[in-house]
Amino acid sequence: MKPEAPSLQRIDLRGDRRHPGADLPRPPADTVRKARETVAEVLAAVHEHGDRAVAEYTARFDGWDGTEWEVPQADLDAALAGIDPSLREALETAREQVQWFHEQARPRDWAGTHAGAEMGVRHAPLKRVGVYVPGGRAAYPSTVLMTVVPARVAGVDEVVVATPPGPDGRPNQTILAAAALVGADKVLRIGGAQAVAALAYGTDQVAKVDKVVGPGNAFVAEAKLQVAAQGLVGIDAMAGVTEVMLIADDSADPRLVATSLIAQAEHDPLVTSILVTPSAALADAVVPLVAEEVEGLASRDRLLEALSGQGAIVLVDDIDHAIAVADDFAPEHLEIQTRDARGVADRVRAAGTIFVGVQTPTALGDYCAGPNHTLPTGGTARFTGGLRTDAFMVPINWVEFSDDALIHMAPVVRALGAAEGLPAHVRSVDARLAAMERAGGAAAVSARR
Repeated sequence: MKPEAPSLQRIDLRGDRRHPGADLPRPPADTVRKARETVAEVLAAVHEHGDRAVAEYTARFDGWDGTEWEVPQADLDAALAGIDPSLREALETAREQVQWFHEQARPRDWAGTHAGAEMGVRHAPLKRVGVYVPGGRAAYPSTVLMTVVPARVAGVDEVVVATPPGPDGRPNQTILAAAALVGADKVLRIGGAQAVAALAYGTDQVAKVDKVVGPGNAFVAEAKLQVAAQGLVGIDAMAGVTEVMLIADDSADPRLVATSLIAQAEHDPLVTSILVTPSAALADAVVPLVAEEVEGLASRDRLLEALSGQGAIVLVDDIDHAIAVADDFAPEHLEIQTRDARGVADRVRAAGTIFVGVQTPTALGDYCAGPNHTLPTGGTARFTGGLRTDAFMVPINWVEFSDDALIHMAPVVRALGAAEGLPAHVRSVDARLAAMERAGGAAAVSARR
């Protein structure tokens, strides 16, 4: 039975700084375990049976019994031609903003000389990338922008979009339009764990990719983790069910706080939405406004389930305590609605993206702010970041020694090779020095050293 109003948990951490984020809500563990078992079954079947297994799972989960995965180019062109002009303009504006950000974030190649040796790093684009675009409870053309655009900025040879079909075999038309707009090379009508499996293993119809990126539900996120653990493909991060945390003080507008809490919660019933504040007055004011804002929305039932399951208001001693809670929880999205919001944001050490100040709601990041909306969830922002241009590139180290540089480093190789019991390492250097000496090079190897 669904609740009639959001029942946000109230967690009082005042006076307790031992484990600041340990008791905050996350999606139920049994949901994760169920996803793990189901995904393992799907991956094994696709690995063994290829397109036949993909078709079986597509019929079971998406209600379409087709067997042709690639969407014809004519359908992509028709989708783009058929969208509302104002929507196309919005997509183009968002694309420009996202592209600018990722161009600035493109990693630089460098080269230098040290101790006579030239060395550096160059960045090579990946050959083929699969991007997952959710299309279940809601369609996300914004995800097409956030995945395909940085791949294009990086110079990836082929970008393949995978997105679920409807029962008629047609993916969401706005997703198809966005894919055509940003120049995706292929669109596959496959969703869920079977899409990740097809991209990772390859089938008769789906070429194996080098990396799978993009957000998704718990099953998609788990599938990415499992294929990555098998060493088959790279992935971006643990981009699972979305989450938002707000740090707010008594200067914050309670209604604006309430709207931020519920905005992300309409994505999925497993979304986590948390307010962290030292102000009990703000906490008291937000609760009825959350209930008020939820009423009348088409997403009401989903919101009630998410907010009652993983919604919370956390009371802390002060802003320092709030930052400690945020760093421990490591939220995907972190909004700062405080005095000196930039100063507070600068002290945070673990978050996917920080939204600084009252005029920067997370919704901007979902669509058009610039930074990518494919972000780490489940606490993984403690050690990884969001999708960036360099996620579509491989940094390749290179080094070139001169005669003099080799002579200079030879004693180091001898000493370490002897210490590690690896005489062939030493031999590979000494043989070169001997050849150099025979040729009269490097002043006959510094007059026989």
